[in-house]
Amino acid sequence: MELQKRKIIIAGAGHVGSHAGYALISQGLCEEIVYIDVDENKARAQAMDLFDSTVYLQKRCLVRAGNYTDAADGDLFIVAAGPLPDMSKGQTRMDTLRETIAIIKDVVEGIRSSGFHGIILNISNPADVVTHYIQRVLDYPAEKIFSTSTTLDSARLRRAISEAVGVDQKSILAYALGEHGESQMAAWSAVTIGGKPLFQLMEEQPERYGSLDLKAIAAEGKAGGWHILAGKGSTEFGIGAAIAEVVRAVFGDENRVLPVSTLLTGQYGETGVYASVPSLLNRHGVADVIELNLTKEELEEFHKSCQTMKENFELALTL
Repeated sequence: MELQKRKIIIAGAGHVGSHAGYALISQGLCEEIVYIDVDENKARAQAMDLFDSTVYLQKRCLVRAGNYTDAADGDLFIVAAGPLPDMSKGQTRMDTLRETIAIIKDVVEGIRSSGFHGIILNISNPADVVTHYIQRVLDYPAEKIFSTSTTLDSARLRRAISEAVGVDQKSILAYALGEHGESQMAAWSAVTIGGKPLFQLMEEQPERYGSLDLKAIAAEGKAGGWHILAGKGSTEFGIGAAIAEVVRAVFGDENRVLPVSTLLTGQYGETGVYASVPSLLNRHGVADVIELNLTKEELEEFHKSCQTMKENFELALTL
């Protein structure tokens, strides 16, 4: 009997790449992880450290350093290379585009030369634009390359709502849509608490929900990553868990809906742009896009976010 081994390649052995790896192995989501990094010593050290941890985890996973030839038989490729925004200069994720693309060019050529044909999951920022860039340059099937994008922002939005209403975040369903960045928007018309629309709760229980400052809550959700970056210099645990959730949906062929950045082909009135929307994930990648009934104001916000990403994608192609 031949057993299938799930193999993941991670390009980038920094904070995010290493915590992505730990989330994957601690949750038993793969049997092999290969780290690729221009700093080969760091890749080896991260791999060794992670592999040591598997002695005390429930499931064994081979973790090692390698190169792009190791991707030939890989099932999933995580792109986690690139700089963090420099907060001292007031940089946003989008401001790192030029520097990130310079790094991503080598990653793209490595993927191309390896013959890899599995699922590509990009988390390098600006995530939506970089994912579109990789897809275009590789001429890769759009359904097989996407980004975690607002998977994490949506979790931060749920936390902010939870703190405002006093209901556990696991009982709240909420989506941040558009860009994994400053132009993202909250789809308030689709927010539910315990399955009940928030807008309905605001009418029925005005003493508890009626005075909610939705703009402030959305701003707090969007600022979550900046709070973390300012306090400790990087984000890692949240994105690691978000990656694991997406990988579980793919490897488990779950047909699960998560907010990821995918190429829109008319959905929400947008075409030719990678934007984060609720998407059906299975072993083929993005199998479908769920179109929420957004309000006119929400759609306008979403279109503005998409326009930002379109403009920066065109810029990326010139770099």
